[in-house]
Amino acid sequence: MSENVARRGFLVGGLGGAALLAAGCTSNEPAAAPSSAAAAPAPAASGNDQPGTKVTIGFSAPAADHGWIAAIAKNAEATAKQYSDVDFKPVEPTNDINQQISAVESLIAQKVNALVILPNDGQQLNQVALQATEAGIPVINLDRVFPDKLAYRTWIGGDNYGMGVAAGHFIGKQLKDKGVSNPVIVEIQGIATLPLTQDRSKGFADALKTYGFSVTAKQDAKFTVETGNQVATSLLQAHKKIDAMWNHDDDQGVGVLAAIKEAGRDEFIMVGGAGSLNAMKEIQSGTSVLKATVTYSPTMASSAIRLARLVAQGKGMSDLVENSVPQSITLASETITKDNVDKYLELGFES
Repeated sequence: MSENVARRGFLVGGLGGAALLAAGCTSNEPAAAPSSAAAAPAPAASGNDQPGTKVTIGFSAPAADHGWIAAIAKNAEATAKQYSDVDFKPVEPTNDINQQISAVESLIAQKVNALVILPNDGQQLNQVALQATEAGIPVINLDRVFPDKLAYRTWIGGDNYGMGVAAGHFIGKQLKDKGVSNPVIVEIQGIATLPLTQDRSKGFADALKTYGFSVTAKQDAKFTVETGNQVATSLLQAHKKIDAMWNHDDDQGVGVLAAIKEAGRDEFIMVGGAGSLNAMKEIQSGTSVLKATVTYSPTMASSAIRLARLVAQGKGMSDLVENSVPQSITLASETITKDNVDKYLELGFES
């Protein structure tokens, strides 16, 4: 959830033409002025991008009450519009599990040619994804994975464990270089019960362990600005000195940073998560405790639409030897710092 990711490890060149793990963050084409979602990637110059069989692609995602999710929806729609052979059918976004199940069932009833689903919860929507597959509709599972591999044709998403590893290595190296021993390291998660959050925390702990460090305290902030503010305030009050903080999500990070500024604390370094434009500008300023953010980009929605189109048309990726689209695509996570932030600014999404 940010619920993913800007990285030179992204599918942005056009899945119709390649599975290029070599480009950017939230979007794909540089924009004159960044907005809540950067422009969707331009179609790649390959035979796969030529008009083919007309296909209808259904799309379902949570409500866009979070910058990363809003960018997911915008990227999906913008990419679908690039193809004259795609009829894009999004359903009403919702955070209600039962409503999302009903919405997906309506798309199944319409006999769409492919479905792109970012579930509120993969476990709870697993059965309806199975229904789609059993009805002969290929499902492109976006980000939050369905536990049953029979429920989807292809999964595409960010590397949650890799986000934690990237954050842990940045913090670990910074503290080691400063000669800090027994550091106080706090972690602000998204939603603690989600597997993606647990993967991020495990990656973080594993990376810190290589430096002989561990997390002092962690608390989840539900991916919201308000809760991010409350949790950060609580942690700052509980720890009079902090050496490093990792906040999993740049959207909730707006509240976290506000709490830090309100408390007048600047003795520690902070790492964010996802690669929002807001976070990048904080990093660029050089005056913030926020020194880096590890990427998890909503460009994955653009790639998911392209994958759905290829699967529905019976095509593969032209840069691969195999005739079919892969079953799983994991996007890499990269660390954005003051040294490289200029390369990513046009790719950021608004929190």
